Amino acid sequence: MQWYLIMSLYALLAVQGHCSAQADVAVDKVLVKKSQRLLYLLKEGKIYRHYRISLGTTPDGHKQRMGDGRTPEGHYLIDHRNPHSQFYRSLHINYPNANDKQRAKHEGVNPGGQIFIHGSPNGLAVKASWNSGEDWTLGCIAVSNQAMDELWQLVKNGTPIEILP
Repeated sequence: MQWYLIMSLYALLAVQGHCSAQADVAVDKVLVKKSQRLLYLLKEGKIYRHYRISLGTTPDGHKQRMGDGRTPEGHYLIDHRNPHSQFYRSLHINYPNANDKQRAKHEGVNPGGQIFIHGSPNGLAVKASWNSGEDWTLGCIAVSNQAMDELWQLVKNGTPIEILP
């Protein structure tokens, strides 16, 4: 009986060690290809994972101003995370950057902000369209809740994100 308990404990510790090693994996970059509706996680320049995404309701072109329904394009950072978001978890993209602010000032418009990668809205039944590539956000990048769990573990604060047309 003691032998069985010792082996069970050993197996449990081995599994916990494996899980913590997986949690230590971090990606180097997030790449979004809006036209393909795909988000890629890159590690050492190679695709590590990819996910279907939904974008803003007016997805073509770079975000110009608050309320335009566009998802930004360009180079940004994941700068913080929100476990208490109105959506199932969220990773904040540091839009607007200095160039976006300068352009908006020149045009006399508010560039907007609060751009996130997030899961489904909290408190609502998950709709298939939210994870099908159909565009429904106000300019954010939406993924399935399962994908958001993986992103939460693999994408650390400070990770660069490049958003392409």
